[in-house]
Amino acid sequence: MKTLPKTGTPSKDVLAALKARHREDANWKAGRTFSLVYFAGDEVSSLLKDAYTEFMSENGLSPVAFPSLRQMETEVVSMTASLLGGDDEVAGTMTSGGTDSIMMAMKAAREWGRKKGLARPRVVAPWSAHPAFDKAAHYFDLDLAHAPVGSDFRVDVKAMERLLDENTVLLVGSAPSYPQGVVDDIPAIASLAKSRGLLCHVDACLGGFFLPFAKKLGRAVPAWDLSVDGVTSISADLHKYGYAAKGASVVLHRSAALRRNQFFTYSGWNGGLYASPSFCGTRPGGAIAAAWAVMQHLGEDGYLARTRSVLDTTAKLLAGIRATPGLAVMGEPVGGVFAFTSDSLNVYELGDAMDARGWKLDRQQKPPALHCMITPAHEQVAEVFLADLRDCVARLAKGEPAPEGSAAMYGMVGAVPDRQQVDDFLLDFLDGLFPRG
Repeated sequence: MKTLPKTGTPSKDVLAALKARHREDANWKAGRTFSLVYFAGDEVSSLLKDAYTEFMSENGLSPVAFPSLRQMETEVVSMTASLLGGDDEVAGTMTSGGTDSIMMAMKAAREWGRKKGLARPRVVAPWSAHPAFDKAAHYFDLDLAHAPVGSDFRVDVKAMERLLDENTVLLVGSAPSYPQGVVDDIPAIASLAKSRGLLCHVDACLGGFFLPFAKKLGRAVPAWDLSVDGVTSISADLHKYGYAAKGASVVLHRSAALRRNQFFTYSGWNGGLYASPSFCGTRPGGAIAAAWAVMQHLGEDGYLARTRSVLDTTAKLLAGIRATPGLAVMGEPVGGVFAFTSDSLNVYELGDAMDARGWKLDRQQKPPALHCMITPAHEQVAEVFLADLRDCVARLAKGEPAPEGSAAMYGMVGAVPDRQQVDDFLLDFLDGLFPRG
């Protein structure tokens, strides 16, 4: 059992220990990792560190004590609303990340429904929607119905309609969905919601700071933002393709009246009056400052340049994957996120083979697939990645054994029909990862 040291350790030794541990982590800076980190270059990283450090101790919980944070948050929200098709009526807040933003949209929908006398409001979301919606339903005691996706991996809007009942308050669409990077038919979802007097949330945590610039670059992007009639809220992560420091996201509502349902207040505490705009109490000032700083630094031109890099790299990777015998891209990805599968190989074994060469690809299920999230860091390694991928595919096709890895685990999980057993396995896995944390 680890205990607190009796005496302090010199700062240089602490930093040396940190750097040693850091060397064990995924090499995202070299473009070897295809999730979790969105690297926009050393200059941006340096700015983020300086901006975050400048406000490292400040707490966004109190806009009275730190008016600078309130002003920066207001400007970040305003710039985001302008980018995402909003008008002067749109209101929002910054949050700690996509899950926080989604949970605030779900909490706002619950309060909106309760004001209409619904004891247990219902949300209808695509099966491909982020698990944060399930998490929010679990936390906030909401019913959540999953609508199936079609052969193009976009949600079946007719199926969504069949899932509506008298308790439904919110319909959800993704722009894009994380698994395959496709954009749901947001106009159809929003139209359905409006025709029934319901709310409509667009999860643009991935696309919020990518799709607007892709469109400016002439790419065909389906309608998806607040300019779509019937969309009432939207979430967009700054720490993804906004290239801000973690954790920073924005949740926007069509009006301040709708946003009001997101807030929490408590006037009965003997410690004073309490008001919180989002899920977290303490709100790190550094995340707010860094988000504001990177938006100021990059501007439209900076975001366009990085979006162009991601689009070009993604096009090269997709073409290479499609040209590799046995591999197939899933759906028609719109941005820098996609998945691919195989009809002739165990795709998890392929992932293990790529892992052995230093490439970290996420695994997906139903159907089995490998997942990629592209950033500007991948521009310099695209050809090397494709060469390794082709070689791994060829070796597996010849019957060479794959390195040990996740294939066995995913094969085992896929063979278990009882999802509760799988959930129990995941709980045990978490217990093992964090025995005391």
